[in-house]
Formats: sequence, structure tokens, C-alpha cells
Amino acid sequence: MWAPGEDVAKLTYFGLYALQHRGQESAGISVSNGRQILVFKDMGLVSQVFDENTLEAIDGHIAVGHCRYSTTGASTWTNAQPTFRPTADGSIALGHNGNLTNTADLVDMVAALPSEEGELDIHSVNLEASTNDTSLVTALLAHHPDESLEDRALEVLPQVKGAFCFVFMNEGTLYAARDPEGIRPLVLGRLERGWVVASEGAALATVGASVVREVEPGELIVIDEGGLRSHKFAEPQRKGCVFEYVYLARPDAVIAGRSVHEARVEMGRVLAREFPIEADVVIPVPESGIPAATGYALESGVPYAQGFVKNAYVGRTFIQPSQTLRQLGIRLKLNALEHVIRGKRVVVVDDSIVRGNTQRAQVRMLREAGAAEVHVRISSPPVKWPCFYGIDFATRAELIANGLDAEEIAASVGADSLGYISLDGMVEATGQPKSSLCTACFTGDYPIPLPDESLLGKHLLEASLAPLAHGESLPVFNNP
Repeated sequence: MWAPGEDVAKLTYFGLYALQHRGQESAGISVSNGRQILVFKDMGLVSQVFDENTLEAIDGHIAVGHCRYSTTGASTWTNAQPTFRPTADGSIALGHNGNLTNTADLVDMVAALPSEEGELDIHSVNLEASTNDTSLVTALLAHHPDESLEDRALEVLPQVKGAFCFVFMNEGTLYAARDPEGIRPLVLGRLERGWVVASEGAALATVGASVVREVEPGELIVIDEGGLRSHKFAEPQRKGCVFEYVYLARPDAVIAGRSVHEARVEMGRVLAREFPIEADVVIPVPESGIPAATGYALESGVPYAQGFVKNAYVGRTFIQPSQTLRQLGIRLKLNALEHVIRGKRVVVVDDSIVRGNTQRAQVRMLREAGAAEVHVRISSPPVKWPCFYGIDFATRAELIANGLDAEEIAASVGADSLGYISLDGMVEATGQPKSSLCTACFTGDYPIPLPDESLLGKHLLEASLAPLAHGESLPVFNNP
């Protein structure tokens, strides 16, 4: 956010509140008053990390906020964002949504940065004990002794591969960049006295900003006292994540001109046409199953009802960083409404099946509530491939759809039947051409080339960069 005269720390706080669904492990805000950047971050939800006193202490006119969902590097304080690094003429703070695929190359690039006597030791200062790809990009951007940060960004960004939406700042300027494929969403908004960039329009609406447009794939935006200017650092090759429409984005989001809520309702209609069943009631798994269940009920004529009660104060089980927490959180999150379920043939609509544990618990709850039949309908195809672009899916071995077909999965979770929407049906519901979507988690067709398997994974940097905290040398990967 760049907004002279506004309380940018509090506005950023409320914007993060609107985006809490995108990450629930840690939160942080960096603010510049034109002379220095202050950063406050900690583990926990936005409401747990910040209070009135903290927000009043970080005063300024430029801010970057972040709520983290870890896909590279453990869920620790050292990996919380925004990252902060000193530079030759000030400092830089950066927040990142996405996941990079050439992390090993970036390690080599950071290792090659000069560190002469009398100059800032960028290796030790900038990487510290962090083990995420964001810190590598921040280190590369921070090293610009003979040029502006704007020029340095135009050099570095074309060398970064994978899914990224970067929002970063120095003492006087706000920057935003989106990868050439545009895998993750990023929108530009206008305040009466400033500009805002956020992952979804909901954050803009929350702080009173109007949506101007999406940040284009391959675009770098620069905002300072001179206004807004734009650079194209790569040719756009749009491959937006289809799972944003299925699950990740808020229902009130608009991505590539398509309402996410309308797309999800249409997915439910398609499901009803592709997998009809005689039933007494259609119920959603809250919250992400609600629009698709609405569409299924409208198309099928089967009455819609609320069959589960959700504890609003429990985070998404999908987004928790460990399998144990997912399993422990299931019963805490949902309870079945027995008077709606007992004696009924139930269609239960959910957005996806990853490992099958959540659906197994849901079906068991419905059986215990007296359901006569339980028919599961899923508004995405079988998830068979891991995501390397910003979703922490399981490994292929853990994905239930890799070893079992639909009938076998139905038996595994205890359902009477199971129907997945077709790939074409899901894509059609998004209103986007198939060629402009990433469907890798369903098809294995990755739009951004992946390196050798040994150079991938959430914890790739855990072992290799940890020695930096003890003063050891930066490792160099020998890429095949």
C-alpha cells in the first residue's frame, strides 16, 4: 500500500484480515515513514499477531503485509514475512505469494554475489536462518550497489521461475510483480490518496479501495511520489491456477473477469448433470462446498439444507502444515445436524479429495447422525499430482486418487457413491479457455518446467541453508 496521509498500518491490517483464508501460520507488516522501514511479524493469525499498540508504533505511508501459508521452508518465525534486508542505500521488505521452481539456481546466484571487505556481507546478513525461497529473491534484489532497486528488479525478475506475486518496498517506493504465467492472482486498487495491491479484490473493498485492474502476468508496477508506472519484464503466458476457482479464493473474488462464486455454482450444476442420484437432501461441506452444493440442488431439484455446523473459530484443515493437525482438527471443525440428516438419502458436496481423511470423517458423522445413504460429489477432478506453484498438496504416494478409482475411493471413505466433476466440466465452469489455466494437480501437465525431483520440495532449503546461521559457507547446487 502506498498512501501518504493514511494510517497504512491499520489499513494493511484490515486488508490482511480479508485475506486470512490464504494463510494462517504467521502474519507480518512492514511500514516505511520515508526514512526507515519497521517490520513486525509473528506466528499466528492476523488478529493474534497485532494489537492497537503495535499498529500505532509502525507509522508511515508505505506498507507491505503478508499472512503466510508455507510451501517452501518450515512454518517458523524466521520464515515469516515480509522479509527484511539492508541494502547499500537503505533497506527492502518483501512479501511473496506463490512457490518458486528454480530455488537451487537462486541459491547459486546468491552465492555468486560479491562480498568484498568493507561492503555489506549480504550472505550472512540477508539469509540468516530463513529457509524459504522468498529470502533468496530478497537477497538478490537487495544487492544493487550501482543501480536503482527498480533497475535491479528488472534484472532479477526474468531469472525467477515458478509462481510468484511479489509486493516489496524500500523507504520511498512500492513495487508489485507477477510471474509471466499469472498463476496466482494479483489486483491493483485505487484509494482517494493512494494505491493498493492485493491478492484478491476483497482486501481492496475492505480498505475502501476500488479495483482498477489485475496486475498483468510478467508486469512490474512501481508506485512513488511521481505516480504509477509499469514495466513488462517478460511476455505473458497466462496459466492461472484453476484451483483458485475451486477452493483457494474467496467466493467474492473475481479472477480474469470471472466471479469465483458463479464459477463454483456452475460446477455444482455440472456435477448434477454428470452424476445425478435419487436423494432427499443436498448438503454442503462448509464453507467452500456451499456454492457448488447450491448449484447441484438448483440443477437436480433436490432440496438444499445445512447438514453440517462449522466452528467458525477453527482454521481450514486443508491448510494446516501437518497431517497430524489435519486429523486432530476434523472433529473440532464440523458437527452433523441430526434432525436434517436422520433417515435421509444425502448428497454431500465438497470441493476436493486429497488424502481422503476429511471425507472419511464426514461420512462417518453423517452415518452416526442417521443418514440412510451418503452420496459424495466433488466439484473438482481427482487430485493426482502435487502442486509446485503454491499449494501444499501431499506427495503423489499420499494422494488417494493415485491408487484407487472412484468406486474404490467411495468404499474407502464409506460412501454409497462418489462422483467427481469432469476436467472439461470444471474448466467450462470457470469461463476461461483451457489453454489459459494450470490444471497440473489434475493432469500432471506442468506449465512451468520443473527441475530434477531432488531440487524440489517444501524442505529443500532446510538442510542446505541452515548452516548459514552458524557462519558456514553458502552451499552451491550442481544442477543437472
